[in-house]
Amino acid sequence: MKDLAGAFAQLPHLPKMLKSSAIIETLVEGCLQGSFVLKVTRPDRSFRTWWRDRPDEAALADPSLELVLPEHAELADVLPRLLSSGILPGLWAGEEITAQSVLDYFSGKHNVEVNRGSYKDSVHVPKATQEAIELAIRNAVAAGHVWLLSGSSSLWSEDVPQGILTPAAKLRVPPDSVAPAALLPATLPSAWKNDTTNAVAITTALSHQSGLTLPWKNVASAISVAITGRFLSLADDSAEWPCDFAMASKAKFTAVSSSSGSGTGGVPSGGYQAPSGLGLGSVSEKRGVRAFSQLEAFELQELGEAVATLLEIKNKCDAPLTFSIQIDFGDAHHKPSPKIVTAMNAELAKIRDELKLT
Repeated sequence: MKDLAGAFAQLPHLPKMLKSSAIIETLVEGCLQGSFVLKVTRPDRSFRTWWRDRPDEAALADPSLELVLPEHAELADVLPRLLSSGILPGLWAGEEITAQSVLDYFSGKHNVEVNRGSYKDSVHVPKATQEAIELAIRNAVAAGHVWLLSGSSSLWSEDVPQGILTPAAKLRVPPDSVAPAALLPATLPSAWKNDTTNAVAITTALSHQSGLTLPWKNVASAISVAITGRFLSLADDSAEWPCDFAMASKAKFTAVSSSSGSGTGGVPSGGYQAPSGLGLGSVSEKRGVRAFSQLEAFELQELGEAVATLLEIKNKCDAPLTFSIQIDFGDAHHKPSPKIVTAMNAELAKIRDELKLT
């Protein structure tokens, strides 16, 4: 354990500002790489820690900020995003791990091999309590970083109820998005009866196809995208949509059709015809190709980060590239108040004036 003020004092020949900024940035970089832990102790002796994360400016200016080597550190919490596949070296060996393997990883007795480019380094993983790990897993599931399977429960992008998370529970990479056309009678016949289906039947049939119980949020998102893209429509006797899984059997759907088999959608005598230009990667003579999907908040951020690369690829040809966005806030059971909508619109107006919730 090392007091940072003491570290500065050992370098009296350097200008004070140079010492502070250079050393702090070196320490932050080491913390981001997992080489050590940064720790701030509060007056009540509780503490905050940072590992593979950048401390905020208040923490960096706190005189109690300490550097702790991983083998002597105990993490107060673990960032949920660190549990995503491919982030922590040596944690994921495939598409699935157990909660117990995460507990073992942070047991305080685990070393991992890290590739430093020209050489490989053995790095100690700091200890974290079982409570901290369980909280990290719950938050990672709720944020959509991992998919949890435990008994008959399948959870992703939703809260984990008490009693579901056990050491034997399985963590998987997030499920793939389901294409709207995958819900139609021609591709999912076991879910349909008398030209209608419901959300439970769709969930059951998709799960049977994949060999795993799919999480409700994954299926519900696919249904919403299919409705927006005019692949499906609510049946006349359907309950409100969207809904939670408890009401899923009452959410009924039919495939969008037209007698002529043309226009925005149709089920002509020859079978289903996808809405023109609305399928995932579908081709239209007028529009070219279009990607259509409902995105989670974190996926929207990732799209923003990918825009520069997309534009570089686009510049290799003359075809135009445009982006459209639809924002849905609230549902049949949770209506935002006018005050909240006004606050949301104030933020959206900073992006574009006409981007407004109504």
